[in-house]
Amino acid sequence: MRLPCCRQRRGSGIVRVLVTGAAGRIGRAVYVRLAREHEVIGLDRVPASTVDLTGDIGDPFLLRRAVRDVDAVIHTAALHAPHVGLCTDAEFEHVNVRSTILLAQTAAHAGVRRLVFTSTTALYGAASRHPTRAVWVDEALAPQPTTIYHRSKIAAEQGLAGLARQGLCVTALRMSRCFPESAPLMAAYRLYRGVDARDVADAHALALRRDTPGLERYIVSGATPFEEDDVEELLRDAPAVLRRRAPALAAAFAARGWPLPRSIDRVYAPFAAMQSLRWQPRYGYAEVLQMLDAESSEVLPPKTAALALR
Repeated sequence: MRLPCCRQRRGSGIVRVLVTGAAGRIGRAVYVRLAREHEVIGLDRVPASTVDLTGDIGDPFLLRRAVRDVDAVIHTAALHAPHVGLCTDAEFEHVNVRSTILLAQTAAHAGVRRLVFTSTTALYGAASRHPTRAVWVDEALAPQPTTIYHRSKIAAEQGLAGLARQGLCVTALRMSRCFPESAPLMAAYRLYRGVDARDVADAHALALRRDTPGLERYIVSGATPFEEDDVEELLRDAPAVLRRRAPALAAAFAARGWPLPRSIDRVYAPFAAMQSLRWQPRYGYAEVLQMLDAESSEVLPPKTAALALR
């Protein structure tokens, strides 16, 4: 049975958007970004300035209230990698899988046509490691999950794919690392496995423009200077590649007395998102250094132990 068509509310554009997980790092960034253009409703289980509805994402009564008269849903709420070992597998299944599908079903039956799902590059798991070369990670790479977190995000995408085949427009954004950490790590990661929350929020805003039924997946990560031909040397001698492909970063690290990463084991390639969504990551390693110098809490000062970059 096909899902009902989206109601024609306030014209054909996206006006009212539900953002789940609105108290979290990404949910908050998405809420703030969308508030410039849309009416935004934030939902989370904890109160915050970006939360308008408080409650559990698995509560069907709350979800029916939340999706009432909205044009699109952005679903960032989830348990994450740091919860592995602290939360049971059953909790991951409840939050990351069943509640995601319940939200999508509830939204679809309320006439919502578009859903953006915040996924993760972590779900590639063992596929992002290779003994003799760095792995070029793009949407064509098959995930090899190793934790309940990986498995739950894959299962959520698979469940959403079923609803997408019935008429829902779903965009899954597989985002890379995005949290405060030591400045040398954070700056280097922006070249191959990290991204700024503001860039992630921009990708979500652009994904709302998709209106074709079906599921599309995109990697959302910082702009990389590397090319696929670099993968063997990246694993063996990352400093040589960095000096060639990112000389400004190499010079900045030298000026601060920071060593370059000895080895780089993966590169998340965001080119499909850049082409199809017309998304452009704006906040790279230079922004990390600026925030460090400005003593922003978004960037942690370097520590001796953190300088031995992986």
